[in-house]
Amino acid sequence: MGLFDSIRGEFIDIVEWTDDSRDTIVWRFPRHDNEIKMGARLVVRESQTAVFVNEGRIADVFQPGTYTLETQNLPLLSTLKGWKYGFNSPFKAEVYFVTTRQFTDLKWGTQNPVIVRDPEFGMVRLRAFGAFAARVVDPAALLRELAGTDPQFRTEEVQEYLRQLIVSKLGTALATSGVPMLDLATRQDALGVTLAGVLTEELTPVGIAVPKFIIENISLPPEVEKAIDTRSRMGIAGNLDQYTQFQAADALGAGARTPGSGVGEGMGLGLGMAAGQRMAAGLAPQPSGPAPAAAPAPAAGPPPLPAQEQWFVGVNGAQQGPYDSAGLSALVSEGTLTRATLIWREGMAGWLPADQVPDAGRLFRAVPPPLPPQA
Repeated sequence: MGLFDSIRGEFIDIVEWTDDSRDTIVWRFPRHDNEIKMGARLVVRESQTAVFVNEGRIADVFQPGTYTLETQNLPLLSTLKGWKYGFNSPFKAEVYFVTTRQFTDLKWGTQNPVIVRDPEFGMVRLRAFGAFAARVVDPAALLRELAGTDPQFRTEEVQEYLRQLIVSKLGTALATSGVPMLDLATRQDALGVTLAGVLTEELTPVGIAVPKFIIENISLPPEVEKAIDTRSRMGIAGNLDQYTQFQAADALGAGARTPGSGVGEGMGLGLGMAAGQRMAAGLAPQPSGPAPAAAPAPAAGPPPLPAQEQWFVGVNGAQQGPYDSAGLSALVSEGTLTRATLIWREGMAGWLPADQVPDAGRLFRAVPPPLPPQA
């Protein structure tokens, strides 16, 4: 401090601080040789406290208000200096203004995943991030434990310490909450309240409280998210047998709508044969005599479906399959299965071209053979 500043300090009789920053926690009032005139005015605004330090020892703490500094309202400082009677000579002391408002722009996050034990998925690695608010509730403890003689103590100097403390308590809070992993999203507010209380208790010795703790997101490893997606699809599909039957019927319908696939003609032929059999049964003469005894009532529920034929196809020298009849029809529609493609199923002595196997040859009835070589 220069000569002009020291001379100007002799005439300053107002001790105050107007904070023009958003991250300053503690600010030391600058005064030449730390000399303050007896009778000076001390102005402590809302969201501030003023702490007087004499020769390294914390003396008096002033709450918001305006004070005229005298021995009467500086009882601890007067005792430390041995003043028995009031007088108006200057005295030396350091004045620290401490911000007591909430700092709400503090962020936290887990650099490494936190491992917890979930009752459904077992050991799971979780990542989380969010924000929190902090405020000073004991200015004297903050000066003793963290700020010290720092003339301008900012949030960046304590934020990393708070983040490490949060991460250390997060795993314990998640593990002891008893909340399944799939329900964490609905319990984030309750977990935030719990963590705010735990952190406030932990920070009591340094004079800091955490009035608000926000969990913005809890994320899972990609493989766990994939497993959850698979389980969701299975739940949407419902009965797997019915889902398989639906897929097969849909494939037959797609084949029937494809011109030249042979599936439509095969389905029409099958329906025609079934209708003819029903008509023949209706025109057959009925036997004379007493009516035959009624057949016993079938058991409840349909009988099991017959096993479908399993076909194997040779494509580019590689075996593919097995396919059912609907699968073969789809291959014909795609052009993968041709008349010359080798196929095989159980009961055949060896591989044969598809048009030489009666059950498969009908798929090519509507597909013309290749053109002969042109002259």
